[in-house]
Amino acid sequence: MLDRIEEVLEDKVRPNLALHGGNIRSLDCKDGVYRFQLTGQCAGCPSAMLTTENLIRSALLESVPALKDVVLVGGVSQELLDQAKAILRGERPCGSE
Repeated sequence: MLDRIEEVLEDKVRPNLALHGGNIRSLDCKDGVYRFQLTGQCAGCPSAMLTTENLIRSALLESVPALKDVVLVGGVSQELLDQAKAILRGERPCGSE
């Protein structure tokens, strides 16, 4: 099922997230529940829940009938932590030139 989820993400989800400087990281899919994190500019975005409901959940549940639920896992991505550390060290994080 994870292969089919990745296909849907590549076709329907990632292009839209990329327009906003973001992406999606698959964590796991167990018992029909897909868990993921948003990365890049989408990590911690105030609209993350709206994006999950309107874009990610709808695309996946429509395209993967065996899927029961889609869950956004909160927290800070490693990418965001690395950017924050670079700023604290006085460095320019990647992509800020």
